Amino acid sequence: MTSLHADEAFLGHYQLSHDPFAPRVPGFKFFPAQRKPVLGQLHHLARYSQLLLVVTGPLGSGKTLLRQALVASTNKQSVQSVVVSARGAGDAAGVLRQVAQSLDVATAEPNAILKQVVQLGLTGQEVYLLVDDAEQLDESALEALLALAAGTPEGRPHVFLFGESSLIADLEQISGEQELFHVIELQPYEEEETREYLAQRLEGAGAGIELFSAQQISDIHESSDGWPGTINQVARDAMIEAMIASRSAVKRPKMGFTMPKKHVLAISAVVVVAVAAAWLIPGRSKAPTTAGAPTEQAQLPLGKPTPNVEFANSGQPTNLPMVGQPVMRGPLAEEAGGISEGDDGVPVEGSSATPPTVTTTAPPAGVPAGQPAAVAKPTPAPTVATAKPAPVTKPAAPAPAAKPAPAPVTKPAEKPAATVAKAGAAGSGWYGSQPASNFVVQILGTSSEANAQAFVKEQGGEYRYFKKVLNGKPLYVITYGNFSSRAAADSAIKALPAKVQAGKPWPRTVASVQQELAATR
Repeated sequence: MTSLHADEAFLGHYQLSHDPFAPRVPGFKFFPAQRKPVLGQLHHLARYSQLLLVVTGPLGSGKTLLRQALVASTNKQSVQSVVVSARGAGDAAGVLRQVAQSLDVATAEPNAILKQVVQLGLTGQEVYLLVDDAEQLDESALEALLALAAGTPEGRPHVFLFGESSLIADLEQISGEQELFHVIELQPYEEEETREYLAQRLEGAGAGIELFSAQQISDIHESSDGWPGTINQVARDAMIEAMIASRSAVKRPKMGFTMPKKHVLAISAVVVVAVAAAWLIPGRSKAPTTAGAPTEQAQLPLGKPTPNVEFANSGQPTNLPMVGQPVMRGPLAEEAGGISEGDDGVPVEGSSATPPTVTTTAPPAGVPAGQPAAVAKPTPAPTVATAKPAPVTKPAAPAPAAKPAPAPVTKPAEKPAATVAKAGAAGSGWYGSQPASNFVVQILGTSSEANAQAFVKEQGGEYRYFKKVLNGKPLYVITYGNFSSRAAADSAIKALPAKVQAGKPWPRTVASVQQELAATR
């Protein structure tokens, strides 16, 4: 499991109706108390200020949610809201075209748009122009929006830009000494707000905040620094890690203690045969004559001819129920289905699947089976002939065949390991060797390097990751590709798989990655 997109296993384990920490869940609205004054300030400035208004915050800080709240809280009868995105259309032509289409203006030029704004003002309607992803606006687009915000004496639209803090430097360069815009910086959530945010996210998916302990909530808040986008990512990783751990804990006892009934019976049969064979091993030169008499056993070296067997007290008949038959456990173990094989199918050394080297010898030729064995002389037919039908090495034939078994097991494991290691090792070395002006697409970040490796292994291709430190803890950031321009990176995002696009990947410069790597060192 890659643990990096909402699949049936994740939803089923926690009995969720949907992924509670998806970037944008339809109908989800969380507006903490600290954001309400910001919303009121935006409405106030829109009414009494003629400045362009800028709302900044890092990726996942809640800028889009604030923009949605601003639109939802306006009076629809007196305000017409026009929402455009700078993603993929960051120049003046692209932005003005979107505005003109929304206001039914034939010509996508600032003057034509301002005339339409004045006409709407005469009917009692104001125009709110809201731009998402404003950090992607180029200089021409910013100049056009500043011109619209300045308007004419007859009327003007209220322009709001929602973007990352890099937007401020571009605006300052264009404005020079003039005061043309006002900046409102969003603040991260407090820990209690993080808890409320998690609770609302989980409740919307049919679960409760009890899935997280108080310590986990504190850790999530610390790792995310209180930004909602990162809270989603860290909380989801924590849930997936807990799910994997719980499943491993359930499976482990089963593998250690459960054994099929037929295997137990086969093992019992093998033990009985082994015990019987042990009593018939050649070389037991002295059998007990009376109860308590000492017993001596002679061990014969393997691979040498087996001598004739002589028993003491030859006047007493000795019953040999298995005389003349080789005793082997190999066939019985095979009938039992290979009960002593290891996890990789290779017989375990010393197990019942390893054929014993136990044989018995037949009585001398011409002597009935019930006759005492003491009459045997050194001249009867060699006992080696009766031992040949059951050579020791034949049952052990499967042992050499076991040699290829480790190869299929280890080889597939080496390839993914090498691939992941290559991608991981590419980290700082690869990013440091690329031009700083190039772009990569940031896919996601995770606190687990195993998750990052699994994702890179699953996707392959141009996916790689690097390690950074966030709030004193490691964060593994996965990126895709290497592009010479932002436009090329944006085009690549559109071609990514749907489940990857669901995480809202975004382009960033290689220079920004190099800065994070330098800070981590």
